[in-house]
Amino acid sequence: GQLVESGGGLVQPGGALRLSCATSGFTFSLYWMYWVRRAPGKGLEWVSRINAADGSPHYADSVKGRFTISRDNAKEMLYLQMNNLKPEDTALYYCARGPPAPMKIDDSYTDYEISGQGTQVTVSS
Repeated sequence: GQLVESGGGLVQPGGALRLSCATSGFTFSLYWMYWVRRAPGKGLEWVSRINAADGSPHYADSVKGRFTISRDNAKEMLYLQMNNLKPEDTALYYCARGPPAPMKIDDSYTDYEISGQGTQVTVSS
């Protein structure tokens, strides 16, 4: 499948951005979907995931209460609303395909598939 991220940019601390991910080439509604990020000099970190079946979201502790993941299965789009951004949120953000929806996964799952170029988010004053 193909994943194309957009919506990144430069924002001041406390600001907001909405990331979008356009998908194609697979049946979007059948898969868990992720947002993951890579900060400068660091490894890949999962940020949020969303269940295909019931849309239930899960968040890393570092973004809980500030970020909201959502999906539109009809449009095959994934979104990440990011509020109250902090400098430590600066990273290249990717959307990623997880496993098929019936699979039970937890925060330790890392076998998601990234195929896009990512979108850069920079939080700085």
